Amino acid sequence: MFKEIETKELGNPFDMIGNDWMLITAKDESKVNTMTASWGGMGHLWNKDVVYIFVRPGRYTYEFIEKSEEFTLTFFKDGYREKLTYLGKISGRDENKIEKAGLSVVSEGNYPYFKEGETVVKCNKLYKQRLDKECFLDASLDKFYKDDYHYMYIGEIVEVLRKEV
Repeated sequence: MFKEIETKELGNPFDMIGNDWMLITAKDESKVNTMTASWGGMGHLWNKDVVYIFVRPGRYTYEFIEKSEEFTLTFFKDGYREKLTYLGKISGRDENKIEKAGLSVVSEGNYPYFKEGETVVKCNKLYKQRLDKECFLDASLDKFYKDDYHYMYIGEIVEVLRKEV
């Protein structure tokens, strides 16, 4: 069972995203897809609490985020690293990776997340832009790309849920 918490109770985003990882999840009319991510952030922009995530257009999850105005970020307690690694390597185009990982989808309206998660951040898309090679001020960052530049999405945090103890 989850309960709503204040955004300021989320915790350290450097640990949550960079060290613990997250699942970015969205749905279309009939299906849910997710991907593991360790790039992104949280902050305050346009008088709103926001997240920013990065998704390559070749990722199956990109198609779901494009079709929906909503997405979620799910964070897990220790013990899920193997499942998160698997969900980041396997495409939902090829198999039902969520089922194979043994996770259960909870869907509240257009906000799909995972029953096994510890913290869920529900977001509404506000902004999208493709990263541009010409805009890198540090040319060494181009080593992360082979012309498959991420799209950055900024999403307004509309609700944060934490699993009740």
